[in-house]
Amino acid sequence: MENRTFDVTALGELLIDFTENGLSGQGNPLLEANPGGAPCNVLAMLQRLGRHTAFIGKVGRDMFGAQLREAVASAGIDLSNLVEDEEIHTTLAFVHTKSDGDRDFSFYRNPGADMMLKKEDIQPEIIRDSRIFHFGTLSSTHEGVREATRYAVQVAKEAGCIVSFDPNLRPPLWKSLDDAKAEIEYGLAQTDILKISDNEVEFLFGTDDYDAGAQMLIEKYQIPLICITLGRDGSRAYYKGMRVSVPGFVQKNTIETTGAGDTFCGCMLNYVLEHGLDNLTEENLKELLLFANAAASVITTRKGALRVMPTREEIHACLNRE
Repeated sequence: MENRTFDVTALGELLIDFTENGLSGQGNPLLEANPGGAPCNVLAMLQRLGRHTAFIGKVGRDMFGAQLREAVASAGIDLSNLVEDEEIHTTLAFVHTKSDGDRDFSFYRNPGADMMLKKEDIQPEIIRDSRIFHFGTLSSTHEGVREATRYAVQVAKEAGCIVSFDPNLRPPLWKSLDDAKAEIEYGLAQTDILKISDNEVEFLFGTDDYDAGAQMLIEKYQIPLICITLGRDGSRAYYKGMRVSVPGFVQKNTIETTGAGDTFCGCMLNYVLEHGLDNLTEENLKELLLFANAAASVITTRKGALRVMPTREEIHACLNRE
């Protein structure tokens, strides 16, 4: 597996995040069109760390699709399997930032090009030539793209790829939360590495006892490595009976939290690429969480994510300030 072309291939949504950027002279909100979508954000972080990545997805043949293609290509991500839809427009998300930096999303995706990805669009050789395959649930909200996602996961598992999963729950995109839970459970049953947020643990298990939630995940799904992100409170890792908790790096100049979880996830996958998944120690887990927390903290001081992922030097500078 060490000799495969791609370190990580990800499948999923690629869209435009319209984020607030002040007011016009008339007092109207100004919106900035930022390239976004969790899977490509993860890949952009990995590219910053020197990894070779590929993306599988679909955009519209429109101005936003062209913008996304250019942004992802400029990040160095391989786009051999980025498909264009001639009829359906690129998906748009409008992001309202709250006073604490958290966000509300409004999606224009009924339909959107990302959900039009079909099984026959996927080039399986790209997945087979990857060390890690990463996916989330937004590529399983509708029947066609769900079939494509499950096909890609099957190819990855048959090829011996490490499988990584981030639920990335976005309630407005689901016909019902029961459907969302079912697709999250599918992902949990397939994955070797899980990045999950505190609110997603609460959604699945109805508890804010995250240790108890992690134990339920371990017992039911036998996931080797689980990382739970806790916002400003940091993160926790669970691996072979070990539990490691590391506080967050709170920035005075936080703007918004868009992309923080994706930045964390990219750093987590990079650590697994460096150290493997078989013999991690408590010190390894602490090192992983510290680095990923610092990277996520840096991204909260910037608008957008994909184009502005932190460098290794910027992450170490954050670590050294503590």
